[in-house]
Order: sequence, then C-alpha cells, then structure tokens
Amino acid sequence: MRLSLIDPKHRVSVVRQCRLLGVPRSSVYYRSREPVQNAVLMQCMGLEALYCKPNTSKPHPEHHVYPYLLKGLAIVRPNQVWATDITYIRMPRGNAYLVAIMDWFSRYVVSWRLSTTMTVEFCLEALEEALSLATPLIFNSDQGSQFTSEVFTSRLLAAGAQISMDGRGSYHDNIFTERLWRSVKYEEVYLKEYASFKEAEAGISAYIRSYNSWRPHEALAYKTPEQVHFSLADVPPVGMWTTLHYVPRCPHPHRRNHHRR
Repeated sequence: MRLSLIDPKHRVSVVRQCRLLGVPRSSVYYRSREPVQNAVLMQCMGLEALYCKPNTSKPHPEHHVYPYLLKGLAIVRPNQVWATDITYIRMPRGNAYLVAIMDWFSRYVVSWRLSTTMTVEFCLEALEEALSLATPLIFNSDQGSQFTSEVFTSRLLAAGAQISMDGRGSYHDNIFTERLWRSVKYEEVYLKEYASFKEAEAGISAYIRSYNSWRPHEALAYKTPEQVHFSLADVPPVGMWTTLHYVPRCPHPHRRNHHRR
C-alpha cells in the first residue's frame, strides 16, 4: 500500500519519499518478472534431480522368463557360470550401450560390445564371440528384452547352456557384473570425455584388456582374472556362498605377479 503513494514525478525526491514512508528504495525500482521453470532454476544452481537413469533392462511381456539358478550354488571353476548385463555410457550426443559377458569364478570378461542402439544384435555378437571360446554350464542375465528374446535364448540352449535370470529389481543377483560397471566407469569413463563413439570404444577396449590381464584382484587373492581363468591349478571348495567370496590358491600377496601380455 505504501508503495502506491510513491510518486516519481513529485517535487519531493523518491529518496525523501521512501524515508518519510519507511519504504526500502529498492522496492520502488523492483519490476516483477514471469516465474522461471523449476528445471532452469535447478540447472542454474547446479542441482540435479534424483531419478532412474536410462533403463537398460526393459522386459518384454511376451518373452519367456527363466528361473534364477544361482541361489546357494557354489561356484568352483571357470566357465561354470557366466553372467551378462548392459550399462550406458554418456556421450556428447545421447548414450552408447556397453554389454559384457563375465565369468563369475574368475571375474574374467569373456567378451563385450559397444553399440549406439539397444537392439539385440550387439548382445548376440558378444555371445557368439564368447561361445567360440567356451560354453558355460549356466548363463545368467537380467530380464531385459535383449536377453529374453528367442534369438538369444535359443542360441544358448543350442550350445547346451542352462539359462538363469535375475529376479525383478534384484540387482544383487548379478553383483559381480555391477561391480565391473563401477570399475569401468570410475576408473575409465568418468575420467575421460569421449568425443566420439570410436574414442569410447578404444578407451573401453584398453581398459578391459588391462582389467583382465594386468590388474590383480583382492578377491582373487591378488591374481589377475586372466591368471585365474586360464589356470589349470586345483581350486579349493568354496566356503560360505553368502559371503560372495572364494579363495583360489595363489602366491603370497606380497609376491604379486604384475604380468602383462
């Protein structure tokens, strides 16, 4: 109400009028603006909403879902259980999608592919490469439409593998692959800004080679996945499976073999 009494054209200055009426001078010059959208405000303040990132595990209502076969199972040798998953890699324009097939016993990445689309073809390419090397007793995946598709499951069944699938929302059913994604992203992807798909493919390729053949794992008693995967040494039985650990025989950790190919 007091602001309406301020008259800029009056012979008494605006400063004097504000003092007499007890009105802050800044309020006289304020001009209201249209409200800004919340998304723009958050961007200006550097805030980000917490929400699910690109969903890489969309099920298909018409695809057959197989039961989870790994509960309580002792993993005692390479090629007993393979697991696969898809994650996204943020690019300057859109996302790329990374699929990997990992041996659960050795943590060895048997094969992988990077794609600009989420079609089944790049997953099938990774599977064909992996099956050219060996055949697992059990192949585990989530319920994503790529892995439940008939072309994918029929290839596994033809190779003689049993199919296992995680429960809905049970990320811990495929925890070793989730740990691989964490390592790939924090030790490679987040440290670089890929300018192109080819650059991303080259960077991830170099990282997985290092992950397999050079980097020792504490869970593998400081051996590399490659050493454990291709080792012919006897392996002692697994202890408590619920701990998600096993201890293959190896040299003392202080005498690590940082072997390169």
